Amino acid sequence: MTFVAKPRVHHPKLPLNEIGLTRRDYEGSVSTLCAGCGHDSVSAAIVQACAELSLPPHRFAKVSGIGCSSKTPSYFLNKSHGINTVHGRMPSVITGANLANRDLYCVGVSGDGDSASIGMGQFAHIVRRRIDMLYIVDNNGTYGLTKGQFSATNDKGSTSKKGVPNLYEPIDLVSMALQIGASFVARSFSGDKRQLVPLLKAGLKHRGMAFIDVISPCVAFNNHQGSTKSYDHTRQHTENVVNADYIEEHDEITADYEPGTVEDVAMPDGSKLRLYKLDENYDVHDRVGALNYVQRRQEEGEVVTGLLYVDPDASDCHEILDTVHRPLNELQEVDLCPGNDMLQTINASFR
Repeated sequence: MTFVAKPRVHHPKLPLNEIGLTRRDYEGSVSTLCAGCGHDSVSAAIVQACAELSLPPHRFAKVSGIGCSSKTPSYFLNKSHGINTVHGRMPSVITGANLANRDLYCVGVSGDGDSASIGMGQFAHIVRRRIDMLYIVDNNGTYGLTKGQFSATNDKGSTSKKGVPNLYEPIDLVSMALQIGASFVARSFSGDKRQLVPLLKAGLKHRGMAFIDVISPCVAFNNHQGSTKSYDHTRQHTENVVNADYIEEHDEITADYEPGTVEDVAMPDGSKLRLYKLDENYDVHDRVGALNYVQRRQEEGEVVTGLLYVDPDASDCHEILDTVHRPLNELQEVDLCPGNDMLQTINASFR
């Protein structure tokens, strides 16, 4: 494999964000994935989201497992901390990183094989433990590194490149995340940057477990007629339940208008937000309703995208466990070994 380095010289007048960095400062190495791979679009969306939020790259911990999707952390945030772990074991490693330093932005990138097969147990438990992180699944329904076998998320009846149908029911990670207790659940499409970037921004700023399932077509093995994870099928069967954007915290902005009407709302930066109220019955705070909606649409062959559920009173593992605020590598001996009197007090509390 030939490594292609990006040019070090760039235009001196590239726009800077609030911390003085350009978008180029958030990029990684040149991708070695197939040209047109949806995973590269997800990486580009992560770069854009982090640059627009003005987040410092050195405060990121990016962790992945094994698979095409798990190669992608090399392609964004080259100045951050990154670990490529064992197949399906990304959640264990990122749990340790988050508990050791709660000030890190933890981003886990996985695939449908990495999370829905060998890593399903790890996925389930990191969700229920409410680890403070953004968990992204690049979902293409196939094992690209091993030449195109069906993955566990591939829809029943969807065909392989050779025309062979999948005989088994799919595992829906969005439904699992809703059932197990994720406080932020969304689904998007790698080809819809307008929707994906705001969702990534919101997920990065969310306190607790934020899960985003991204339909990300494999151009080599699962982008043909008959596949339900192809570009054409996803574009034709996508329903956006909520038109949402991420806006930094400001004074409260309110709007009151009827379903089926348009409302222009003035934003703090001087721009106007045009709102169209799609469905008065959909509530992003209703976990059971979101699960029911996703599964009913799935029965009709529709891919529901957008912000599906968010808990307005979300908590994370640090609040539950009452962890120390300081990173563990900054603790001194007096913090770690407080003496015999404190030890006796702790022991007595367990009697």
